[in-house]
Amino acid sequence: MSVTRQSLGDLPEWDLSDLYESGQSASFEADLRRAQEMAKDFASSYEGKLADLAGEAEGGARLAEAIRNYEALDEILGRLGSYAQLYYVGDTTDPARAKFFGDTSQKLNDIGTGLLFFELELNRVDDAAMSKALMAPEFRRYEPWITDLRKERPYQLDDRSEKLFHEKSLTGYASWNRLFDETMASLRFTVEGEELTIEPTLNLLMDPEEAKRRAAAEAMAKIFGGNQRLFTHITNTLAKDKEISDRWRGFKDVADARHLSNRVEPEVVAALVSAVRTSYPRLSHRYYALKAKWFGKEKLDHWDRNAPVPAEDTRIVPWREARDIVLNAYGGFDERMSGIAEQFFTKRWIDAPVRPGKTPGAFAHPTVPSVHPYVLLNYMGKTRDVMTLAHELGHGVHQVLAGE
Repeated sequence: MSVTRQSLGDLPEWDLSDLYESGQSASFEADLRRAQEMAKDFASSYEGKLADLAGEAEGGARLAEAIRNYEALDEILGRLGSYAQLYYVGDTTDPARAKFFGDTSQKLNDIGTGLLFFELELNRVDDAAMSKALMAPEFRRYEPWITDLRKERPYQLDDRSEKLFHEKSLTGYASWNRLFDETMASLRFTVEGEELTIEPTLNLLMDPEEAKRRAAAEAMAKIFGGNQRLFTHITNTLAKDKEISDRWRGFKDVADARHLSNRVEPEVVAALVSAVRTSYPRLSHRYYALKAKWFGKEKLDHWDRNAPVPAEDTRIVPWREARDIVLNAYGGFDERMSGIAEQFFTKRWIDAPVRPGKTPGAFAHPTVPSVHPYVLLNYMGKTRDVMTLAHELGHGVHQVLAGE
C-alpha cells in the first residue's frame, strides 16, 4: 500500500502562536529589545561583583535575587530562540526562514556574550563563601543548579577566551551543523523514476518488497557518494573543532566533555559499552543470521537491515489510530499521563507531515517553562512511526511535568 496523505488521515501541523504569531510580530520585536535592555542592566548590576555579594551578611539572599533575574532573562531568550528554531526546521531550505534563523541566532549570541560572566563568576566564588550563602533558604532552592555548575570549574577558561569561544560558535561548529542539516533536507533521491526527499526514501528501506528496498538503498548510495567530499569535510572540521576545544579546556579523552554534560561517570559508560560489545555474538550477530535465514540468503544485503521480518505488521497505521494506540497505552499507566499527552493533539503541539525541506527525524523541544513543548515527527504510518510518536510524546510529557 502506498503512503499518501489521504491514507494517513489528517496530519497535524504545529501552531507556534503560543510562542509568537510570527518573527515579524510586535511581540517578538518587543521581547528582543527587552532582552537586550535587561542584559545590559543585568551586567551593570552584577558583573565583577558576585564574589563580594557572596561574602556579605545577606549574601545568599542577594545571590538568589541575581539568579531570579537571570532566570527571567533566560526565559525571554529561550522563548525567542525556540520560536526561531521551530519556525526554521519547518523548511530549512527556505531562504527567508534561514535568514530569519541566522539573524535571530546572531542577536541572541550577542546578548549571550554579555551574560557569560555570570556563571563564570559564580564558579569563582570560593567554596566556603558559597557554602555559607547556600544556608539562606531562598538561595538553597538553587543548590542543585549550583552543584551542577561547579562541576564545570576545572574546564573553565578566562573570560576573554570564553567570550571568543562563544562568539565564534556561530561561525564554527554551529555553522557546520547547519550546513549539514540544510544539505540533507535539500537532497533528492530518484527511486524507480520518482524523486523523493530523504524521509520517504528511508521509509522504503522498511518496505516488504526487496526490489523497493534495493532501489532506495542504491539511490541513497548514489546521492551520498556524490556529496562525499562535502560530508567528509564537515565531519573532519567538526572533529578538529572539538579537539581544539577539548585541548584548551583540559579534557583528556574525546568523550570526557560528553560524560560531564551528561553528569555520568566515565566508568559507567565504559561498563555499558563493554557489556554491549560482549553481547554482539548472541544478540545482533545471531539476529542478523536468523534474518538472513528467513530471507533465504547466506548473508544479508545492506538494504535488508531494516526490512520487516516475515510475521511483522507492515500495514499503514492512520494517524487517528496511532493517536489512540499511544493515548490508550499512556492511560494504562496513568490517566494523568494520557491527559497531558492528549493536549499535544488537541492544541496542535505536534508537526507530523513529511514536507520538502522539513528537517528529517523527530524530536521533542521543551521551549520554556511558561509555554509548553513541541514535538516534530515525519509520520509515514509505519508501526515504527507509532513507536516514535510514543517515544517523543514521552519526552513531551516529562517536559510539561518538569516545567515548574
